[in-house]
Amino acid sequence: MRKVFILSFLLVLVVAGCNPPEPEVIVEQSTDPIIEVSKITEKPVVIAQNLNTPWSINKINDTIYITERPGTITKIEGGQAVRQKVELNKQLSQSAEAGLMGFTLAPDFKDFNRAYAYYTYEDQAGRFNRIVTLILENNVWTEESVLLDKIPSGNFHHGGRLKIGPDGKLYATAGDASQTSLAQNLNSLAGKILRMNLDGTIPTDNPYPNSYTYSYGHRNPQGITWALDGTMYASEHGNRANDEINKIESGLNYGWPEIEGFEEREGMVTPIFTSGRNNTWAPSGMANYNAKLYVAALRGNAIIEFNLETGEQRQFVTGLGRIRDVFIEDDNLYFVTNNTDGRGNPEQNDDKLYRLSLINE
Repeated sequence: MRKVFILSFLLVLVVAGCNPPEPEVIVEQSTDPIIEVSKITEKPVVIAQNLNTPWSINKINDTIYITERPGTITKIEGGQAVRQKVELNKQLSQSAEAGLMGFTLAPDFKDFNRAYAYYTYEDQAGRFNRIVTLILENNVWTEESVLLDKIPSGNFHHGGRLKIGPDGKLYATAGDASQTSLAQNLNSLAGKILRMNLDGTIPTDNPYPNSYTYSYGHRNPQGITWALDGTMYASEHGNRANDEINKIESGLNYGWPEIEGFEEREGMVTPIFTSGRNNTWAPSGMANYNAKLYVAALRGNAIIEFNLETGEQRQFVTGLGRIRDVFIEDDNLYFVTNNTDGRGNPEQNDDKLYRLSLINE
């Protein structure tokens, strides 16, 4: 059994069924009893289990939504969990690393049940990624409109993170689609961090005229977050090693494939943290708290904490396997494992959503 440095699991809510559901099936609510917890101190709490390759965490009030790559969204609310159907206008791709990925609730979600999603699809023209709006009604999410289409998608490196920045714009990470030259090509959407208005139009203050590109020269960026002062950070998968944590600024070139890790070249940005040539994190989702970045690591099998003030780093959570996404709210860190994605070693009831108090950090 996997050794875990944090020993107590205090709260369990079960999402029924660990096998991928048929597209038309909605998983029934859990009927397992809820164990009330009076206090949480530096121990992870299991909020939900039997998740199916989870990818992105979103939370509004006491309700949590988690996208699952095979094409479902699990809603956790009031001690119950239900897997919701997602109806998309294109055939969802089931290729490696692809599927239903990025997801963020719209600012007007309470009024219109709208969210934004990033998914990989396949049709006669090939495989692509697109950014769409979804509408929730009767536990079914339906694709409403397409904001951006034909983002290149190869066998790997889809990017896929979606977040609304402090400026009210929608940001998306796009991988290089396993075509390294695209990352330096400003005429391609691949290997970029993209920025758009919430209606899908191009902001007038984007760094390149009539372009969604906000920054470029990325290999496979998968996490973005903003510090309280508005500084943007992103995590990026390196080539076997040399994973990166970058400070993102408008219009800058982050070097791939010309440089990686701590290599330098005029006109290209070197990361503030890197795993180096002999180590890999495979960093994914990220969040920040008290001048520290918390980054989910897949191959690193950890949540890694990066101290922006001291430059130090440490493994903050270990022993739970692959970690895909993190979310911080009200001094609590939420995170999902990703052991059922075909590259991990799932244990009973994987994958799981956890909560961990950060009050003493």
